[in-house]
Amino acid sequence: MENIVYRPSEEMIEHARITDFMRVYGIPDYDELIKRTSRDDEWFWDEVTKHLGIEWFEPYHTVKDTSRGIPWTQWYVGGKLNIVHNILDRHAMGADSGNLAVVWEGEDGETRMLTYLELYEQVSRCASGLRQLGIGKGDTIGLYMPMVPETVVQLLACLKIGAICIPIFSGYAPPAVAQRLQNAEAKLLFTADGSSRRGKPISIKPNADKAVADSPSVRYTVVVKRAGNEVPWNMEKDVWWDDLLQMGTKAPTEVMDSEDPALIIYTSGTTGMPKGTVHTHAGTLVQVAKEVGYFFDVKKTDLFFWLSDIGWMMGPWMIIGSLHHGCPIFIYEGALNYPGNDRLWKMIDRHGVTIFGISPTAIRMLMGFGKEEVEKHDLSSLRILGSTGEAWDTDSWTWFFENVGGSRCPIINISGGTDIIGCFLAPLPINVLKPNTLRGPGIGMSMDVWDEEGHSLRGTGEVGYLVATKPTPSMTRGLWGDPERYIEAYWSTWKDIWDHGDWAHVDEDGFWYLRGRADDTIKVAGRRIGPAEIESALIDHEAVREAAAIGVPHEIKGEGIMAFVVLKPGHEPSEELRSALREQVGAVLGKVDRPEDVRFVDDLPKTRSAKIVRRVIKKRYLGETDLGDLSSIENPDAIEGIAHSR
Repeated sequence: MENIVYRPSEEMIEHARITDFMRVYGIPDYDELIKRTSRDDEWFWDEVTKHLGIEWFEPYHTVKDTSRGIPWTQWYVGGKLNIVHNILDRHAMGADSGNLAVVWEGEDGETRMLTYLELYEQVSRCASGLRQLGIGKGDTIGLYMPMVPETVVQLLACLKIGAICIPIFSGYAPPAVAQRLQNAEAKLLFTADGSSRRGKPISIKPNADKAVADSPSVRYTVVVKRAGNEVPWNMEKDVWWDDLLQMGTKAPTEVMDSEDPALIIYTSGTTGMPKGTVHTHAGTLVQVAKEVGYFFDVKKTDLFFWLSDIGWMMGPWMIIGSLHHGCPIFIYEGALNYPGNDRLWKMIDRHGVTIFGISPTAIRMLMGFGKEEVEKHDLSSLRILGSTGEAWDTDSWTWFFENVGGSRCPIINISGGTDIIGCFLAPLPINVLKPNTLRGPGIGMSMDVWDEEGHSLRGTGEVGYLVATKPTPSMTRGLWGDPERYIEAYWSTWKDIWDHGDWAHVDEDGFWYLRGRADDTIKVAGRRIGPAEIESALIDHEAVREAAAIGVPHEIKGEGIMAFVVLKPGHEPSEELRSALREQVGAVLGKVDRPEDVRFVDDLPKTRSAKIVRRVIKKRYLGETDLGDLSSIENPDAIEGIAHSR
């Protein structure tokens, strides 16, 4: 094999949780692990619950039931459990009660910590208060909160009483919040008086009030005093957080059916209403505990930090997965480069973070500030890095690997989505790695790369559609209130095959790679190219900090490439630079892939998780009036910047 840059140490392999799994079940190597767990999927999804130590109130009698059809597969039929029993109750009532569960830092440097017992007591009080308000099993609850310890408490309290939690990005405008509350018919909304971003106060409660005014199902708004600012108050609906916690102290954990919903997590649609993906107690717990346990090899001695908002899937994923294994989580409320460009590295150093996850786009932004910002801090506590959200480019991946991980930490590059609250593809820490790779299918995931006729492209090196050929426990149970859209979105391309909408390919050594979203792919003169390749070539230029590439209509080629770039400080737009950037891409990828034009912008529209939203860039550039769902975009002003690019 060529281009291997990471080789696990003997110690890593010896003590990895996945190594123990392989020993227990007599699996000799990685290739056999992937083959057996995907081929004998019912065996795997049964046995993994035991190896992960998942506790059931009542055992299931059937692992997988496809009698309603593959898209509507049910899992762990007859089983009774609760996520919160597994991730909190059993730790708080046992030897781990005094261990740290949550470590938090605010943008102003304030810190707070909760042990498992302290977290349990707060969750019980919150759960009791919810029941006193008449909220219970099957009710839906919105979580419109900044990333603070109370947010963790609220999430777990919802699940404890059998309510269904709806995590909502704290930066959403009222219409986006109202859409979600209306669609899910939420009965209660958790929010805060405010927060801060880049040192500036942000008011949250007034936005919540506007959303609630348009959501008649909401009976109560519970408000956390975070910023201490004056807020409008509705005596009939509003309840202070501290008052809710005084309503009671004891709250038994509800016994839930395996298929009972735990979460509705909304994912943006290209048009219209965002999609409400539905995740169950059993499917969520088994998948997430598997991924955090095996892919990230968490131990009780670790501190797990994924830069995320609660409204992004990675927020609940980190909380549920880490706490299940008794591993404390680190959460941060604030901007990733405030007050200095070294903010993340400073926190990793100060708190001794051992596992750290981030998006590729965020790394590309941080690269622009220079490795000197990283070198100010001791990051030797890190042992595993993580990434998700989009395809990597080699320069950015290598910068992350070398400068943040010191060339000794594997990058566990995972790919899946909100719709499965987990990963289709992921490496293990015992794998050798090449830059950018996801290595292979996640354990128990039956994956392939297909052409448009449904033929496998594995072994050919060609780019095709990433598909799941078997269902898995964490796949969404439809879309909330819209079963037809669910079938259309995921199951309509091929019968009983999940089309994930990503381009992927497998190299000659069997290493898997993502090539971007299929709807982002550009087809120039009959040849497909992913925007990440073009963007990588542009970022190679010393003047470019960030880049986005889209396909636009071209009368000869079918599609031409249009590029948008954000320049580094000290560089100014010019015709000479525009020409140099076009030639840069041509030199790296070939003349056919040179952009038709390069436009200079001050910023690119991104989600809170720092993913560039290419579909919006394309629509705005082409002058379309329907830009689709914009609720996930953190910096909407950047959209207009596309229209006025120069």
